Amino acid sequence: MEKDIAELEAETAQPEFWDNQETAQKVLKQLNTKRDKLNAWKGQFQQLEDLRLMLEMAKEADDTDVLAEVAKDSSTLYTATKELELKGLLANPEDPKNAILTIHPGAGGTESQDWAQMLMRMFLRWAERKNFKATTLDMLPGEEAGIKSATLEIKGDYAYGFLKAEGGIHRLVRISPFDSSGRRHTSFASIFVVPEVDEDFEIEINPNDLRIDTYRASGAGGQHVNRTDSAVRITHLPTNTVVTCQSERSQHKNKANAMKILSARLYQLKLEEEKAKRQELEDTKTEIGWGNQIRSYVFHPYSMVKDHRTSHETGDVQKVMDGDIDGFIYAFLLNKQDK
Repeated sequence: MEKDIAELEAETAQPEFWDNQETAQKVLKQLNTKRDKLNAWKGQFQQLEDLRLMLEMAKEADDTDVLAEVAKDSSTLYTATKELELKGLLANPEDPKNAILTIHPGAGGTESQDWAQMLMRMFLRWAERKNFKATTLDMLPGEEAGIKSATLEIKGDYAYGFLKAEGGIHRLVRISPFDSSGRRHTSFASIFVVPEVDEDFEIEINPNDLRIDTYRASGAGGQHVNRTDSAVRITHLPTNTVVTCQSERSQHKNKANAMKILSARLYQLKLEEEKAKRQELEDTKTEIGWGNQIRSYVFHPYSMVKDHRTSHETGDVQKVMDGDIDGFIYAFLLNKQDK
C-alpha cells in the first residue's frame, strides 16, 4: 500500500496534474482513501504495542485493575481489527458506498409480512451498532401486521460492501403468533441491496424514458395518510424498473427519494451488464420460497441461524435479530474471496 501511495503522490506532484480538475479530484480522493487505510493499520499496531507494554507492567506489579483494563482494551482492539479486515476484503469501487436495501415478504400474508418487519428491525439495529445512519425511504404497512414492502437508505463507510452479503431469500421457522392453534409456520422474505449513486458514478436518466404517476399514500387498513396525491411511482420504461415512495407528506420529497432509488437500481443493472453477471442479479429475484433461501432462522423446535452459502451458524437467534450479523457478513466475504 505504501508503494501505491508513493506512486499517487508522485502523480500529484506533476506540473500538469491540475490541468484536468475532475481527474485530479478522483486521484486525490483515491490517495486520501489509501492514506486513511494505512494510518488505520498503523494505529492498530501502535495500540497493540501499547497494550503489550501495559500487560508486562501489570504482571510485574501484579495489578489486577490494569490487567482488567488491558483485557477490555484488547477486546475493543480485536473488534476494530476485524472491521479493518472486513474492509480489506471489499475491493470493488461500489463497496465503500452507502446502501439502499429493499425488503419484500413472500407468499403467506400476515405471517410473512411480520417476518419482513422483523428483518427490517434487524437491519436497523445492525446500522445502529455500526453507528450508521438509517433512513426509511419508503414503507407500505401490512393490513393486519408487518409490512408489505420497505426501502431503507443506510449511510456509512462501506455500508453497501457489507450489506451486499444480505441480498437473497431469508427463511423463518417459528410457532406463529397469528395461529390460534399454535402451529409451526415457515415464512420467507427477500432482501435486495444496491449501492447508492453519487458523483463518482455516471448514471444518465432521460426524462422521456420515465413515466411518473402520483396517488394518495395509504396505510394500514387502507386509510389515507393524507388527502393529497403525495405518493409517487416512477417507471423506467426501457428497463421496466418500477420504484415507489410514499413515506413523506411532500410529493416533491417522495419524488426525490424515488429518483434516488431508481438511480441506484439502474446503476446496479449497469454493473451487471459490464461484468456479465446479470444472472447473479436475477438470482436475488427468484421465487421467494422453498429451495432459494440463503439463510434460515429457526425459532422452533430449536434455536439456530444458519447461512446456507457459507455454513456459518449460531444458536443465539435473538442476538442476530438484534442486529449482530457481522459474523455472517465476514464469512460471506471470506467465501467470495476464496472462489
